[in-house]
Amino acid sequence: MEQQPETNPEQPPVRRAFRINPFIFVIVLFLTAIASAGVTMLALTTGEEKVAEVIQPTERQEFSRLYDVYDQLREQYYTDFDQEELVNGAINGMVDALGDPYSDYLNQEEAAQFDESISSSFQGIGAEIQEQNGVITVVSPIKNSPAERAGIMPNDKILSVDGEDIRGFSASEAVLLIRGEKGSEVTLTIQRGEAEPIEVTITRDEIPIETVYTEMLDGNVAHISISSFSHDTYQELLDALDEMEAQGMEKLLLDVRQNPGGLLNVAVDIASLFVEEGQPVLQIEQQGEATILPAVEAERVTVPTAVIIDGGSASASEIIAAALSESADIPVVGLPSFGKGTVQSVEDLADGSNIKLTTAKWLTPEGNWIHEEGVQPDEVVEYPDYASLAPLDPAVELSLDLQSEQVGVLKQFMTALGYSVDEEGMRFDEQLETAVEEFQQENELEVTGVVSGDTTLAIMDAVREKLRTEDPQLLRAIEVLDQAAE
Repeated sequence: MEQQPETNPEQPPVRRAFRINPFIFVIVLFLTAIASAGVTMLALTTGEEKVAEVIQPTERQEFSRLYDVYDQLREQYYTDFDQEELVNGAINGMVDALGDPYSDYLNQEEAAQFDESISSSFQGIGAEIQEQNGVITVVSPIKNSPAERAGIMPNDKILSVDGEDIRGFSASEAVLLIRGEKGSEVTLTIQRGEAEPIEVTITRDEIPIETVYTEMLDGNVAHISISSFSHDTYQELLDALDEMEAQGMEKLLLDVRQNPGGLLNVAVDIASLFVEEGQPVLQIEQQGEATILPAVEAERVTVPTAVIIDGGSASASEIIAAALSESADIPVVGLPSFGKGTVQSVEDLADGSNIKLTTAKWLTPEGNWIHEEGVQPDEVVEYPDYASLAPLDPAVELSLDLQSEQVGVLKQFMTALGYSVDEEGMRFDEQLETAVEEFQQENELEVTGVVSGDTTLAIMDAVREKLRTEDPQLLRAIEVLDQAAE
């Protein structure tokens, strides 16, 4: 769910903040959650007219071998071939040789897909992905997306799409397979940790464009979750803060877990609500020279605040967490973040294709580079064990005497939900059958003792609700705020 970057410096400032320094509009952080997603990236553009210098091939001796090979193929290859595919393959090969997962060449079709991804909405499953060591890996599912509802989690490996092996694919190539029209289905083969791969069928949908979610917890603690940093997120957050203040907000939890990133100017605006004007929010480093991006003038939030992060917090989320920690001494609770600290520029090519190249890196206010390490929380709080289990597949029937890895997962889920089962072994025994029947009766489902379809979905929903209401990271963040107030 990505928005076009704001590049018009004449746009009136939103409430609580003056216009952002024009330099910030030079460097824009895109969220490329393109249906299944893409890679989160900072995009560096100058806004100046680009003038391409045309150099004749004869002046580029380093490409002489490339031309020789192309001529040989054209003259001697035993059958016709698609010249466009050959050229695309050559460009892809050069970019892939960089060994950088965030640099990518997008052909015309992929570039058009990318352009759609930064519009106000899109249709797909809603998960941020990137290529890691030849395997498509989930950075984070988008909040309230089909991917989240299906149980997709950060670091899940996508091995195939509708039966097609995608190991070795780029993120852009994988996206073309995973995206699709609302209501259509896609089957992903997922591997989580060392467990056996499972198939997860997801119904594509319109990806929600809301980015800010609120709830007031006991003790007048406002819990505000931000799912991405899009064009409207800053205003959404201002409205949310007004709403929480009207309800008596005394403390604030800013939750950016499983938030894969967004627009840099929005991240700086939001950080400015907590960081004193003029203090650093981040640094952009190119060729050894760093430029500081400071907090802009804003009506600051003064209630005690904590930030919650996890392994799905990437890019702009990490900028927020690091800025609030280092420049405002705000505690950070949860798990180390994803670790995305590089900057990409996007250049449109004449034929409608484009190229993304890493051109810089961003540093925290104190000059720390969190790339591949992540922002380290002040208070490390793990998720419960059941939160990292592979999701159950509604299409697979689990019943008495069946022995499988999914039965073992089911036992752990039922234990987490408070049912008495023997967690040892992977056999669907009579005790587990009784627990399933109790669950079905309590949830007004057909009592069969068999887990599939609606029962599977209900179990997964119950587990997610338990995790939401007994969220150990959120509860610890509240304790941290209470301790700070003493």
